[in-house]
Amino acid sequence: MRTERAVFALIVTIAAAAVIVAPAVAAGDDIPRTANGKPDLTGRYNIASSTPFERDARFGDRKYMAVEEAEKIMAETAARVAEANAASDPNRTAPPAGGDGSPGAAGAVGGYNTFWTDRGSGRHAIDGQFQTSILTEPANGRMPELSEAGRARRADLHPYAYENTGDAWWIETGDDPYDGPETLSVLDRCLYLSAAATPARPILYNNMKTITQTEDHVVILVEWMHWAKVVRLDAEHLPSEVRSLGGDSIGWWEDDTLVVETTNFLDKPGVSREGLKVIERFTRQSADALLYQFTVHDPDYTAPYGGEFIWPQTDELNYEYACHEGNYAMGNILRGARLLEREYLERKGQSGSTGSGNE
Repeated sequence: MRTERAVFALIVTIAAAAVIVAPAVAAGDDIPRTANGKPDLTGRYNIASSTPFERDARFGDRKYMAVEEAEKIMAETAARVAEANAASDPNRTAPPAGGDGSPGAAGAVGGYNTFWTDRGSGRHAIDGQFQTSILTEPANGRMPELSEAGRARRADLHPYAYENTGDAWWIETGDDPYDGPETLSVLDRCLYLSAAATPARPILYNNMKTITQTEDHVVILVEWMHWAKVVRLDAEHLPSEVRSLGGDSIGWWEDDTLVVETTNFLDKPGVSREGLKVIERFTRQSADALLYQFTVHDPDYTAPYGGEFIWPQTDELNYEYACHEGNYAMGNILRGARLLEREYLERKGQSGSTGSGNE
């Protein structure tokens, strides 16, 4: 609680200071600047986009597509979204137990339909050109091959979701995926989502970012999981043993570009994520858009990877993603596990108590 209050106080102080560093537009310049002459990045941004993170193999090494191609893809995407958002048949029957295998809400337990998502159907051109993917390095727009270290680490990773077989299979295997809150993934626990934060990328929904800037700090408030990324300008990294899920971010200006370097990541609570370093570059393109570029150095892969896309400014509001406080799903996951364990033991002629203390 004390740490949360300290972070909140820092954010409030930075926000108040931002009033002092008021944006201004320099003579002959078409981008807003702060009182100290730096580009003013302050604002809210909705980065939803239908540009895929990885490139469709049919484009090969083509970084860009023709405007006509992009317009056709955007129109087709918008049509699919509109069709998926059409009213459902009120007389439809319930999906079968366990889901019907489709990619929609009826596909599996917990599936969302399109109403709940906002991937975006548009694409934003960079210097008048539409990219075939957000990834631009490697040249094929695809993620590099996993390294031996990456394959080994993934063998021990907690999967976001296990297959729902309808029974307590973990009793036989000796695993404890549902033993308590700490054994669930950080996503199930509503703690952190790296794809929304560092490096940022368009995702399923909640794509809003809010930037607040002063002379010595930049704060990027990430809607999902309502994560405040505090960037200390012209500072040194914290000692390597001081780590968090979102890492430690420092920044500096290179001409009119803000460069942010993030290290000191945790893989999961209490477990270091060694060797991961992310470089991000924020360049204001106009009064209403940023160019966002990133490079990731990750020992899980055989080569660095990186990309770029536009952050369009918006008047939309960045609402709190209050997932942790209202995370009824986590409790229900654990209750469901206790029920399956009880049923398993009863079938085996044993006591219905699991001994977990979570009944």
